[in-house]
Amino acid sequence: MKTTTVWNKEHQFTSYQDHNSIQIDGSRQHGISPKSLLLSGLAGCSGIDVVDILLKMRVDFTDLEIVAETTQTDENPKVFKDIFLNYKLKTAKGNKGKVKKAIDLSLEKYCGVSAMLSKNSTIHYSVEIL
Repeated sequence: MKTTTVWNKEHQFTSYQDHNSIQIDGSRQHGISPKSLLLSGLAGCSGIDVVDILLKMRVDFTDLEIVAETTQTDENPKVFKDIFLNYKLKTAKGNKGKVKKAIDLSLEKYCGVSAMLSKNSTIHYSVEIL
């Protein structure tokens, strides 16, 4: 894995991987902040796992959304305290146990971002069946 990150101006950067790019901005005016990008990476990593696992379980679902929230320590370097993930998806209410199993597998076994972040921060989650 390789990325190239180029300074544009002020706190603004463009980060490239292959033919894709993302705007990063420490002031959050023209892109996502670096730490928000880290939270998004956790949600995306786990989301990919959950989708794959639910498909293998033959669970019908739509509209998966993952809200990731955290607070930071007061001292530098400011790192994440506990992380809270809220998984929202449309599926039959009877599938909630399978959804929880898929999330557990993702966070505990498959998601590398979760494995890295959990060394410093406890990751909690909740599920909303819509």
